[in-house]
Amino acid sequence: MSAEAVAGATINEELSALIDSKFRLYKEGSIVNGTILDIRPQVVIVDIGYKSEGVIATAEFEDDEIEEGDEVEVLLERLENDEGMVVLSKEKAAHKQNWEKIVKVFEDGGLVKGKVKSVVKGGLMVNVGVEAFLPGSQVDIIPPKDLNEYVGNVYEFKIVKVNDERKNIVLSRREVIEAERAERRQRFLQTVKVGDMVTGQVKNLTDFGAFVDLEGMDGLLHITDMSWGRINHPSEMLRIAQEVEVQILDVDREKERVSLGLKQMTDNPWEDIEAKYPMGSKVKGKVTKLLPYGAFVELERGVEGLVHVSELSWVKRITRPSDVLELDQVIEASVLGISIEEQKISLGVRQLEPNPWDEIEARYPVGTKVSGQVRNLTAYGAFVGLEEGIDGMIHVSDLSWTRKINHPSEILKKAEDVEAVVLSIDKENQRVSLGIKQLDNDPWSGIDTKFKVGDIVKGSVAKIASFGAFVSLDGDIDGLIHISQLSEEHVERVKDILKVTDEVEARVIKVDKIERRIGLSIKAVEYSEEQLQKESKSFETLRPSSDLVGLEHAFSLAAAATTEEEVWSPSGDTEPKEAPAEEEEKSAEKSEE
Repeated sequence: MSAEAVAGATINEELSALIDSKFRLYKEGSIVNGTILDIRPQVVIVDIGYKSEGVIATAEFEDDEIEEGDEVEVLLERLENDEGMVVLSKEKAAHKQNWEKIVKVFEDGGLVKGKVKSVVKGGLMVNVGVEAFLPGSQVDIIPPKDLNEYVGNVYEFKIVKVNDERKNIVLSRREVIEAERAERRQRFLQTVKVGDMVTGQVKNLTDFGAFVDLEGMDGLLHITDMSWGRINHPSEMLRIAQEVEVQILDVDREKERVSLGLKQMTDNPWEDIEAKYPMGSKVKGKVTKLLPYGAFVELERGVEGLVHVSELSWVKRITRPSDVLELDQVIEASVLGISIEEQKISLGVRQLEPNPWDEIEARYPVGTKVSGQVRNLTAYGAFVGLEEGIDGMIHVSDLSWTRKINHPSEILKKAEDVEAVVLSIDKENQRVSLGIKQLDNDPWSGIDTKFKVGDIVKGSVAKIASFGAFVSLDGDIDGLIHISQLSEEHVERVKDILKVTDEVEARVIKVDKIERRIGLSIKAVEYSEEQLQKESKSFETLRPSSDLVGLEHAFSLAAAATTEEEVWSPSGDTEPKEAPAEEEEKSAEKSEE
């Protein structure tokens, strides 16, 4: 072989080896550089320097403006397809590059930026070069109510998990925020001091106060430090997300706690309160709250006074302040007392007018005849209006000298005009006692001249009891026919012989002016004088049955229960107290006699 032939063979071998070595650099799955040769509707033709061109789907370039001759990095998927073309992918090249970057950031503990793409079950999908998942719990410190508000926004994230096999990435924005807050919190704690004025945003409201975000540091604004006045809930002054300027009251760097004050930004209105509102002075304010026991009145910002329900009127029985006052109503009142330590002011409305009870004794002297309208009836008496807000009470025992009245409705009606006599006045307890029977003389004072033992009388049955019947006699006086005096025969029940309204004729066998009792007898009507005297003596020694004791006892208790121990209640909604034991004993003794 000639030298030229040998040399040519050598050159061909070297060239072939060079080409083979170059092509061996192109490995499937590697990223290579290419040049765009042609842009077609479905594919883009790219030259990567291989023996044949490569193709990439046009859809992979839809977000890019490309021209022929542009350089592009692509992933070599296959060196040759069925048509002898190289299969390339621009997206897969970018994904591989980005994945490697993500893994490097994850290993270094760094942050990555990404754009929120969409809401998915349990969280958000984020594009950080590759698709990543952001759980809903990691979106923010406070879990958001609507994840859609994050879509389209760009944030920084911390990579908390990478699964290389499944190509899964989990992100957290919350950890980024917490880290930033922790850094700001330390910076804040190192520089802030008591007395500083700082601005923050209301983060949360509770029953006891508000938490304010101060550059990543949560400070507590207690409800007692919000206002010099009284507030029931922080929401009365603040709202969430509101910016507020507060004062630093205390800093605990070890426990990372800060106490804040809002009222301290203004002067304490209670410092010279006694000078501004002297005792007895007249003040004006707005009703801010109505409670069962009284009304709170704002005198100035941070200063409220309480008008107790008992201080609203001298004469009216006001059950609830809301009956006479309204919220936001401006009223006048008198200062009754001040407690600086408790920051309380007692006010009175009735003190602005004269107390009608001060001169009550002069207007209604004892023994004076008065007139008025029956305002209310109760079991123990009737209330009569004497003037606006002042009632007098006629006790049931002061309605009649002679009749045993169980309820005032027996002789009085509501709204009826009546006359009465003033019996007594208790100015301290605001009571006026009246009597109707005192308008006339006591008929019992001369009873022994009108009724004598042996007289024949007529009357109608007024009441029936188990022990006998009460008969109304001339002069509106009741006499008692004991069951034993109804007939010569044994009587089992009074109602078998008599009934109410029956007209009867009976004989007087007993007149007791002291005890106000007249004893009558039907069976003694035809008795001789001798028989009558015998029956009268027999009646003297008669001991009433237990039923008689019970009725007499009841009459006595009715009288005793509403004397000094009676609960004075013109409205009739308070029950009378029980009679004292000594009154019960006296009543029992009286009935026994």
